[in-house]
Formats: sequence, C-alpha cells, structure tokens
Amino acid sequence: MNASVRLSVSSLRAHKRRFAGTFLAVFLGVSFLAGTLVMGDTLRAGFDTMFGNATGGTDAVIRSAGAITTPGESQGVREPVSTGLVRTVERVPGVAAAVPDIQGAGQLIGADGKPIGGQGPPTLAGNWIDDPKLNPYRLAEGRAPEKSGEVVVNRGTADRGGLKIGDRTVLRTPDPVEVTIVGLATFGGEDGMAQVTFTGMTRSDAEKYLMAGPGEASGIQVRAGPGVSQRELVDRLTPVLPKGVEAITGQESTEENTDMISSQFLSVFTTLLLVFSGVALLVATFSIHNTFVIVVAQRTRENALLRALGASRRQVTASALTEASVVAVTASAAGLAGGIGIAAGLQALFPAIGFPFPEGDLVVSALSMALPLAVGIVVCLASALLPAVRAGRTAPLAALRETAVDQSGASRVRAVTGAGLAALALAVTLTGVLVSPSILLAGTGAVLALAAFVVLGPVASTTAVRVLGGPLDRLRGVTGRLARRNALRSPKRTAATASALMIGVAVVSLFTVFGASLKATMDQTVSRSFAGDVAVSTPSFGAGGSGLSPRLAAAVQRLPEVDTAVGLGRGVAEVDGVGRALTVTDPLALERTFDLGKVRGSLNDLGPDGIAITEKEADKQHLAPGDTARLTFTDGTSRTFTVRALYGQSELAGEYVITRAAWAPHRTQDSDTLVAVSFKDGVSTAAGKAAVKKVAAQYGKPEVQTRDEYAQSSAGGIDMMLTLVYALLALAVLIALLGIANTLTLAIHERTRELGLLRAVGQTRSQLRAMVRWESVLVAAFGTVGGLALGAFLGWVLVEASDGASDSTFAFAMPPLQLAVVASVGLAAGALAGLRPARRAARLDVLRAIATE
Repeated sequence: MNASVRLSVSSLRAHKRRFAGTFLAVFLGVSFLAGTLVMGDTLRAGFDTMFGNATGGTDAVIRSAGAITTPGESQGVREPVSTGLVRTVERVPGVAAAVPDIQGAGQLIGADGKPIGGQGPPTLAGNWIDDPKLNPYRLAEGRAPEKSGEVVVNRGTADRGGLKIGDRTVLRTPDPVEVTIVGLATFGGEDGMAQVTFTGMTRSDAEKYLMAGPGEASGIQVRAGPGVSQRELVDRLTPVLPKGVEAITGQESTEENTDMISSQFLSVFTTLLLVFSGVALLVATFSIHNTFVIVVAQRTRENALLRALGASRRQVTASALTEASVVAVTASAAGLAGGIGIAAGLQALFPAIGFPFPEGDLVVSALSMALPLAVGIVVCLASALLPAVRAGRTAPLAALRETAVDQSGASRVRAVTGAGLAALALAVTLTGVLVSPSILLAGTGAVLALAAFVVLGPVASTTAVRVLGGPLDRLRGVTGRLARRNALRSPKRTAATASALMIGVAVVSLFTVFGASLKATMDQTVSRSFAGDVAVSTPSFGAGGSGLSPRLAAAVQRLPEVDTAVGLGRGVAEVDGVGRALTVTDPLALERTFDLGKVRGSLNDLGPDGIAITEKEADKQHLAPGDTARLTFTDGTSRTFTVRALYGQSELAGEYVITRAAWAPHRTQDSDTLVAVSFKDGVSTAAGKAAVKKVAAQYGKPEVQTRDEYAQSSAGGIDMMLTLVYALLALAVLIALLGIANTLTLAIHERTRELGLLRAVGQTRSQLRAMVRWESVLVAAFGTVGGLALGAFLGWVLVEASDGASDSTFAFAMPPLQLAVVASVGLAAGALAGLRPARRAARLDVLRAIATE
C-alpha cells in the first residue's frame, strides 16, 4: 500500500494540471454548501441575539389564548385583549410595570411620494411604549410622540424613504393619516429588523387607527419586580386573567418571534440555497467523473506496465483512489475556507442591497464544517470509484498495443437500458400528472427521466453531433469537419462532458418554463375572473403593505365615470373547526365585476348571516344551498351561517364570501386588498383611470392599474424569484464550463501527436484554435439541446403536478425568447470553455508534438 501511495503522490506532482478542473469543481461546490450553512447559522444566531437584546426587559406577555391559522400561514390571528386588564395586572404581587402593546399594519409614504417597503417584509405600526425595558425599540434621535399625529419611525425606514425629524408625511393604516416624525429609533441595536418598517404612535392614535375600537390592544407586556422569575410571574398572573386570555414568559415570546423569522424566511432561504448547492454538486459529479475516466484511459499503458511488473489489481485501484482522495481532501478543505469567505462576503453585501445582516461575528459550527467536508470527499471518491476499478482491471498485455480513450462507443446494452428507463419514466410521469395526480409519482418520473438522459447520452451523442455539426462542414470547411469528427470520436466522453452542462441548463429551463407558466396562469386567472376595467391594489406578494381603505370603493363608486366599484377585504374564521380565509365584500357588486362562473342560489340574499362558497369547497364540506355552517371568529364568538349561494370560480374572489355587515362585529383593523372598478359605457379606460387616480390620491396614493397591468404586476414576485434562481444557477453553469475546459485540455494532451501532424501538413495556428473551439461548441450544443428538452419536460411535469395538487387551474407556457437566451448562454459557455484549450493546442511545438508517444 505504501508503494501505491508513493506512486499516487508522484503522479499527482507530475500531472497537476490534469486535476485542476476537478479541484475547482469540488472547491466551488463545497464552498457554496459551506457558505450556505455558515450564513444560516450566523443569521439565526444574529436574530436570536437581536430579539434577546430587544425584549430582554419583557418578563411576561399577556394575549388572547386562541389563534386562527389559515392554510399557508404560520402565524395565526388573535383576538385583541382589553386594556383594562393593565390595572388588574399591576395589582398582582411581583409586577413592576405593565403596558398595553398595540400592533397593526401601517405603511409610511416616503419623501418621493412612494410607499416605503411592502414588497415582502411587514410594514408595522403600533403604540410607542415609554418604558425603555418593555419597548423593543430604542429612541436614537429626537423624542417620543406626545400628541396626536406625532410618530417615531425606525431609522432604517427613514433612510430608505428620505425622511428626517420634523418631516410631515402620510401613514396608511390603511386610511391615510397625516403624521409628523419627531423621533428615530433602533431595534436591538440595528436600524431596523431587516427591512421591516415600524411607526410608533401615541396610544390613543394606535387604538383609533389600528384597533376596532378604543380600549383594545394586541397584548400586554409585563415587567417583573426584583427577585421574581419569568415563570413565577406567569404563575402569579394566570389566576387573575379572564377566560380566553393567557400569559407566556418573555423567553417564550422571544422564541416564538425567532421561530417565526426562521420559518418564514431563514428556513425557506437556506433551503433554497441548499437545493442549488445540491445542483452544483450534481453538476460537479459529472465533471469529476469525466476527468477521472479520461485520466484512467490515458494511463492505460502506464497501468498495464505496472501490472506487467507485478502490481496487483488492488494496488492499481488503490493508487487511483489515493489520487482521488488527495484531490478530494485538499479541494474540500479549501472549499471550507472558501465557504467562510462567501458567508463573510454576503454579510458585507446584504446591507448594501437593503437587508441588514444582524451585527456579530460569523458563526462557524462543527456541523457547518463537517458536513460540506464529508459531502465533498464522498462526491469526489464516488465519482472516481468506477474509473479506479476500471484501472485495476487493465490487462498487462495492454502495454503492448495502442489504446484509445473510448474504443467501444455506445453499446447495445446501454441503448436498451436507456430506452427502458425512458419508457418507465414516461409511464410513471404520465400516471402521476394525468391519470392519478401525485407529486410523489411525478417526482419519481422526473428522476427516472434524468437517469434515462444520462444513460442514453452516449447513444444520442453520435446522432446529435452529426446533426448539430452538419452546418460546420459548409461554414467552416475542413476545420469544421475535423471539429465534428473529434466530437464524434468518443461518444462516452462527449456525453459525459455535455452531461454537466445539460443538468445546469435543464434546471435553468425548468424554472424558466415554470415561471412563464405561473405568469400565464396569472394572466389566465385575471382574464377569466376579473371583468372590471381597472384595479386599485396592494403589493401582490409578501406580507408588506397596509391594504386599502374600506372607504375607497365607496368614494370611487360616486364618480360619474364609474358603473361599479367593489372592494375585497379579508377576514379569518374557523369554519366547522378549520381555519379559513374569508372574502369580505358586497356580493352583488362582486358578481357584476368578477366572473364567478355558474352561481347556484342568490348572492343578493347573504345579509348578516349568509355565506357563499365555491362548488369545490362545498363538495369537500358536503354543503349545499340552505345548509348551515358554524363560523368561529377571533373574538371567540361562534355563529351559524346559512349557505345561500355556491359559485364556480375562486381565484380572485376566494373560497368563502361574507358581507361587510356579517364581518363588522368581529373585525380588528379593517382593510381591502383590491378594489375592482368597471366604467360606464362610453367611458374610455384612460379617462376612467385618471378619475380613479384622483380619488385614490386622497387615500394614500395606492396604485391604479388597467387589467393587463394588474395581471403583469401580480407576477412581479415571479420575476424576482427567477432573477435569484438564475444568479444561483450561474455557479452550476460555471462548474459545467470548467468541466468542458478540463476535458478538452486532457483530450488535447491525448491528441498531442495528432495535432502536431496536422500542423506539419499545413494547418495554421488559427485553424487549430478554431477546430478546438468548435469542438467545444459542439459538445456544449449537445448538452444545451438535451438540457432544454429535459428542462421543458420537467417544467411541464411540475406545472401539471401543481395543477393536480391545487384547487387553482395552472396554465402551461413555453417562453421561446427566454429559452433562446438560455440556449445562447449554453453555446457561449461552450465557446468560452474552449478558449484556453485552443490557445494551448496552438502553442504546441510541431516537432516535439510529432515525437510524443
């Protein structure tokens, strides 16, 4: 074994360039994975510290015991508590202070007249708490609000909106409130909690604008006296609290807030990054495997001589695996350092793009280091295992004959196996998306399809390269023919090299198709459901924004240009014990402005005790017109509602509709999410939109859009998602590019004598460079075309599986322009990957190349 190690080390020293691409592939994959884990740990620890510092003085929180959680939301909606409880709590032994905590939605308008935030993180407003130990915000400049209309805002919000102390602006609550900024605050030592905005008001203003009525609060914060623990304080408070109200410790409240950030942002963010780390490592696997296959094939004669001199199969295999181990360990260890560097770079970058990283040092845990190191080593060794075993099987007589990298080409067994896998993948996928909708079956079919593409790669490469390289014969003459024949020489090598790029292009194409399908679905939804002319709307994604004033629809309705204006509000209730979102609106105006499909029953008769439900939801709940359903609201009251209408479509109208009269007794901060407007006959869209804009300006200047503009803006989050996806997948494409460049470099080393002969018979340096570049482009074209086909298929599978698993109807769309851009990037990557090998080939000394054995 010592001889094997010495042989491996000497081989690595002699052929360092052979493994440069492998080293970089492992390094990049491990760096991305390690950086993701370190960044996740650092963010989590930073938010823990920030919340701990901000709420360190709160020993107990009193709140409503019950919360109604609707599907897709992690935080439930709670009933307000009476501020009258403060006096009761203050009399409890061990209580040093108790203050009401009022929270709601409030969005500031910046100096430029545009709302601040609202595209994701929440926009919050609340009462300013004078007790510094109970207030998570600290006054950094100015003073606290003392009279109606005065506010304190967090410093980060003021900076983003160009606001300063003394400025007057508007706060949407959602009704517009004119306010004057008298102070700037920090949260846990930061300018704000990420991009969350906060506006602190006087207690009377907070009750007036954020609660349903005076004397209500979201909760009560309590500070304990000396020597009283948090748990002891809660135990003392519990007996004096009315039914339906609970007390939890400050530590439990902090953990809930941290868990909320973790579940709503950190987990999703880090999971997304981990998925792309996996894609990058998968692409790296193909590049690494291909490198070792070529290296082992090039050293066939060397291995045969070792066998002839007495080396055993085990020793030759061990030697190859030792080389792989050295590359794996060194590249993975370097990748850990690179990962820490990536996390540090993101820590510095995030504040620049508006997302403050919590202050503090990077958190580097043992798991964040051990896992990427282990993954990098395992991926590298697994990729090298089969080539190493093949090296051990080299016969001693192979030293007596010429060898080639790929003598067998594509075998019949491979063709039959690949065809069988493809048929099985198609059958499983079609079953999972068409026959019996199942995400599991669809996912299994997608994995099988990927395996089929990889197995069939060498079989398809010969035909694909001939077809794709056909135009080269006419365009580039002899140079083009040589490039095509070089790509055809080794189908396995060409397929393995192209596979790395194929995976990257497939994932990019998958998300491109899925994103375009989501946009088409949104267009279809708006076109099918929205019969109005313009829409006044809030942000289409995220938790931000304060909503629209419920008075806006009535004000727009009074315009002479308007036929119907209907506002859609949102409520929550438990319907027969299950949390559901309610659409609060005028049912008759809703029917005139939205296409609800076939309606059974009458929307005119809902009244204060009637409800309308979609046909699908009614079938699930086994309800029909005339049946009753029990609704429990956040205030704890339960009422029986009669189902008076069933309607067909639910995309914009929601699944449950009640009147404003039915919701009014149970509401807290009332708002609309959308106001749909239809104009009278003869009123142009431009004239009507201008009139609506004038009215909307009096209610905080919400955006007024035509139907097409509304559909386009509703898909704004999809564009952001795709931008992030493309940025992350650039790493996978980079690794694939390195794989192509490494393969070509090794192939040039293999063909040194051949290239020398070509130069000797008259091929110029520029022709030689062009030949190598076009060979690279052909390999990239094969990978790109295969990736586009696979990505489009997987995109269709994802859309159909989502359609089957959701109540909404998804539309499949193939975006030709975006896919053409993806194809161009793939080809450009091939041309770029061929530059260095082409230059190296052109620099070969003719006489030395001819003399090379």
